[in-house]
Amino acid sequence: MNTDKPGDQSQELLDVVDDNDRVIDTRTRGEIHRLDLKHRAVHLLVFNDAGQLFLQKRSLLKDNNPGLWDSSVSGHVDASESYDECVVREAREEIGLKLLETPERLFKIDACPETDFEFSWAYRCIAEGPFVLDPVEIDLGVWLEPVEFDHKLAANHEDFAQTIRLIWAMYRQI
Repeated sequence: MNTDKPGDQSQELLDVVDDNDRVIDTRTRGEIHRLDLKHRAVHLLVFNDAGQLFLQKRSLLKDNNPGLWDSSVSGHVDASESYDECVVREAREEIGLKLLETPERLFKIDACPETDFEFSWAYRCIAEGPFVLDPVEIDLGVWLEPVEFDHKLAANHEDFAQTIRLIWAMYRQI
């Protein structure tokens, strides 16, 4: 959905990929979402030393999943950018987290309707904050105990973006 709201990113250039995550084209984010083309994204789970998970509530300005809870950091891989480069950039842009190295890779999720047709790499790191949240991207951030997150997901799954529900289910199995 292209909303043309302030902070609209529909003109960003992203790589279109095939079923094997190989680049086949470059299109605008707006076109990719409108046509349900496969593309790339990253998700970062940020834990603190106490084992709590930082979650973001997506800004109401976002074109996808506005106002829903999501992973600590999430974002599209720009055209010609690697997954690893993207997760470092997105952490800095969204929550002001300056990563000195690529965080731990957890697993890759194949593109599917639940991920908005994104191939997504999930990463994990430990950081304490405080974070500086980009107001165009994020309305609110909270730390939750993993078991508390489990309960919130079970009670109110519709408050969470589909991708974080999928990532968390996979994370809990490793």
